[in-house]
Amino acid sequence: MEKTRALDAFAALAHETRLDIVRQLVPKGHSGMNAGEIGRLSNVSASRLSFHLAALENAGLITSRRESRNVIYRVQHQKFGDLISYLMNDCCGADPQICACMQHDSKL
Repeated sequence: MEKTRALDAFAALAHETRLDIVRQLVPKGHSGMNAGEIGRLSNVSASRLSFHLAALENAGLITSRRESRNVIYRVQHQKFGDLISYLMNDCCGADPQICACMQHDSKL
């Protein structure tokens, strides 16, 4: 992953609503969720939701597809893997101490 794409992805995730959206979408897997359901769970107006979904989509972290009158969003798992790999390998040089920390179930 190139640095510019990584920075775009990190910037897209650096917002509470967008991070919440990702948390909702990850467990849904390939089936994803429709925009209305995401909005209800996020307690976000349609216009704000559209803004946040566009930011995540522009960063390549989610994709959308139309099903009838619904737009379904899902996480791009490979992009998240690429982003984590970039952080661990390119930024942290696969430092053993940092990698060891990933083995623990800790919360920030």
